[in-house]
Amino acid sequence: METLITQSEPSIPELLFGGGTPRKAAMTALVVGTVLTGINHGDGILAGDYPPVVKIILTYCVPYCVTSWGAATGKLAQYRDNQAKVVLHEEVRR
Repeated sequence: METLITQSEPSIPELLFGGGTPRKAAMTALVVGTVLTGINHGDGILAGDYPPVVKIILTYCVPYCVTSWGAATGKLAQYRDNQAKVVLHEEVRR
């Protein structure tokens, strides 16, 4: 009889900071944040009226957080799906 070795569910830090998630989120934030800054504040910047730094920072933080959240929930869903397949496979073998 084979013994099934299961991994524990990945932690939130593993989901958020593993598998290249920070790099992907940073690249997304750089591109999307720049586009959003141009859309939301471009006319003011071109006129020499710069928006508060906090607004610019938040404009970059939002796509970073959304990308990180999407990656983490995607990885968790994939982990749970794989675990369900392992359990199903073991039940079929019995």
